[in-house]
Amino acid sequence: MASRAEPEEAGVRRDWRDVAWDAADLALLGILLVLAAAPLVTAAAAVGTASAAVHDWTRTGSWPPARATVGRFGRSVLPGVPVSLLAVAVAGLLAADLAALATGRVPGGPPALLLTALVTAGLAGWAGLVVVEVGGNGGGRWRAAARSAARACLDRPARWAALSGVTALAGLLGVLVTPVAVPILAGYTVAALYAVAGRRSLPAHPELP
Repeated sequence: MASRAEPEEAGVRRDWRDVAWDAADLALLGILLVLAAAPLVTAAAAVGTASAAVHDWTRTGSWPPARATVGRFGRSVLPGVPVSLLAVAVAGLLAADLAALATGRVPGGPPALLLTALVTAGLAGWAGLVVVEVGGNGGGRWRAAARSAARACLDRPARWAALSGVTALAGLLGVLVTPVAVPILAGYTVAALYAVAGRRSLPAHPELP
C-alpha cells in the first residue's frame, strides 16, 4: 500500500484523488487484517500489525514497507495467542449474555440489558484505545498497552465515551452492511480509533532484529 497522504508541513493541498487513494488503502488494510485474523489465534497479531501500520501512516503520511509489516506480524503471532483467545472468549460471553437478556431467557429485563450493554460499550471503548496504544509500540506489547489505555480512559472519560461510540457504531454497521463489506469496515474502524484517540501514550518500542 502506498499512501498519497502528504505531511501537513509540506504545504501541499490534497484533492479528492488523495482521499480516494487513502480510502482504498484503508479498505485493503481491512481486508488483509481480516484474512490474517481468520484463524482466530492470530487475531491479536493481525490487529496489532494493522494498528502499527496506521500509526506509521498517521505520523509520516506513508505506509510501512511490506517487509517490515510482515516482520511485525511474525514476531507478534505467538505473544498474541493468549490475547486472541481471551478477546474471543470475552466477546462471546458478552454477546451470549446480551442475546439471552434481549430474548428474555434469563431474568433481569430491560435494566439488566441496559447495564450489560453499557458495560460492553465501555469495554469496547477501552479495547479500542488498547488497539491504538499497541500500534504505537510496534504492535506487540499488549499488556503495557492495556495498562496505558486503562489509565488514559480514567484520565479522560469523554474520550473513553467517544471511543465507545466509535466501536458501537462499527459493530452496528458490521451487522447492517453486506458481509463482503465487513473487512473493508475493519480498516476504516482502526483509522477512526486513531482519529478519536488523537495521540498515543506509550513510547515507540524499538523492534527486535
